[in-house]
Amino acid sequence: MKTCFFIGHRDAPESAASALRAAVERHIIEYGVTAFVVGHYGNFDRLAAAAVIAAKAAYPHITLTLLLPYHPAVQPIDVPRGFDDSCYPTGLEGVPRHVAIPQANRYAVEHADYLIAYSRYAASNARRIVNYAQRRGIPVYNLAHESPR
Repeated sequence: MKTCFFIGHRDAPESAASALRAAVERHIIEYGVTAFVVGHYGNFDRLAAAAVIAAKAAYPHITLTLLLPYHPAVQPIDVPRGFDDSCYPTGLEGVPRHVAIPQANRYAVEHADYLIAYSRYAASNARRIVNYAQRRGIPVYNLAHESPR
């Protein structure tokens, strides 16, 4: 099973949706990705989830997991329609709340084979995660630049 994680800016434009759908399909067909993981804290996450949910119509074997940065007992959340499950990374229980999202993102990168990103701001968590994935040798497809890196 190959996994792809998504990271991007809260203000990612709606115009990224078609490129995102194409990137999801490419990762399924060309790279054999069957599991996608995404958070739920901004427009990019919403667009990524929608792209995977749409792809599930043609590829019913793929799964979509919601990444939870906060323990569900502390901050309960209903898994949105179209998601198959959720994941709260082990080891985050003692992490201060203000670093929970970046730590959850790092965990997801550490367990991913691919990263689809929308990162255009140098000083951002998205860029730090893209850089972290690249240092780990994970292929990154940055939709903000529309070319694989």
